Amino acid sequence: MIVNNFHIANTMKKTRLNSSHKKLGGRMIEFFGWEMPVEYSGVIEEHMAVRQKAGLFDVSHMGEIIISGNQALDFVQHLTPNNADRLTPGKTQYSALTTPEGTFVDDLLVYCLSLSEYLLVVNAANSDKDYEWILSHREGFDVQVENKSAEYTQIALQGPRALEILQPMVRINLEEMSSFGFNLAKIEEEKVLISRTGYTGEDGVEIYTLSLQPEKIWDAIMERGKEFGLLPVGLGARDTLRLEANLMLYGNDIDETTTVLEAGLGWLVKFKKGEFLGRDALLKQKEEGIKRKIVGFELEARGIARSHYPVFVNGEKVSEVTSGSFSPYLKKAIGLTYLPVEYTEVGTEFEVGIRDNKIKARVVPTPFYKRGETEPGV
Repeated sequence: MIVNNFHIANTMKKTRLNSSHKKLGGRMIEFFGWEMPVEYSGVIEEHMAVRQKAGLFDVSHMGEIIISGNQALDFVQHLTPNNADRLTPGKTQYSALTTPEGTFVDDLLVYCLSLSEYLLVVNAANSDKDYEWILSHREGFDVQVENKSAEYTQIALQGPRALEILQPMVRINLEEMSSFGFNLAKIEEEKVLISRTGYTGEDGVEIYTLSLQPEKIWDAIMERGKEFGLLPVGLGARDTLRLEANLMLYGNDIDETTTVLEAGLGWLVKFKKGEFLGRDALLKQKEEGIKRKIVGFELEARGIARSHYPVFVNGEKVSEVTSGSFSPYLKKAIGLTYLPVEYTEVGTEFEVGIRDNKIKARVVPTPFYKRGETEPGV
C-alpha cells in the first residue's frame, strides 16, 4: 500500500477537516506533506463499505488551479491532450498535463466553469509543481493563472447509496447529473460545487467548497449517512479501491518517464484537435508502435506484489510493480506493471520477485472490478 512508509512530522499541512478525523478516531499519517487519515475502522471494512454501501473521504489535499481570461480555452488546449473544446459549462473531463515528450507532468480533471474560466484539479504531491509548469507555458496567452489549492475543501461521497444519502440535503436533482457533470448547490447553507466524479470505481460525487466551515458539511453527511451504513474512509482504502478500478496513481503508475499511450490512456489523446504539448512525440510513438504497455495482473500463488517489486519475463528483469495490493473485494492479490508489448496479451505469464522468491503472475483484463459486473471473491 502506498501509505505504509509515511510518518507524522511537525510541519505538516492540515485540511480544515483535521479535527473531524481525530474525533472519529482516524489514524493520522503524513502524506506528501499533509496530515491525513490512513484508516478509521480498518482498510478492509472501509473498502467494502464503499463497494456495498457508501464511504466519505477528505481529499482536500488535492490541488485546484484556476485558468481564466480571453484565451483560457486555447491555453487549456495547449496544456492538455484531451479536447477541452468539447466542454460546456457544467461539464468535466479527465485529462493530463503533458511534457513535450508526451509523458505526464500530472493527470487531472478539467472543469468548465464558464467558457472563459476552467478549474484544474491536480494531485496533492504535484500542485506546486503543476502551477509552476502552467506558469512557465503561459507566454503568448491572454490568461490569468491562480493557485487556489489552499482555499478549497474537497469531500468525496462514494458508493451505491451515495446519491440516496445526499439527495435530501440539496435542491438539485443528482440523478439528472450525467457522469462527469457538475452543478452548484448548497449543503448546510454552505455553497458547494457537486461533481459526478470519483476515484473508486463506484457511483458518487465529489464536493468542492470554499467555505471556512466545511466540517458542517462533513458532519451533516456523516449524520445523514448513519442509517445507510456510511463510513469515513482513509487513504488506505482509497488506494485499494482505485487499484481495483484500474485508476492510475501519479508517482506509481504514471510519471514523467511514462507516455500517455504506454499508460493505456490513448483514448484521452485527441490528435485531431490540433497542437498541444507532446503531440508530435505521441503521434510519432503511435505511428511507430509502443514498446511497452501497462497491464493488470493477478498472482497465481500466495503473496502480495508491492510497488517496486521486480518483474521478470523468462528469468530477465524487465520492470517493477507500479501498484499492488490484496484486493479486499476480489480476495486475491492484484497489481499493475509495464511489460514489453509482446508480453501484454491476457493470459501471458511472468514472475514477480517477492523477497527471495519468484512468484508466478498472469496478465488479466482491467479494470479488475467493474461496477455491476463483478461478483465478490471472483
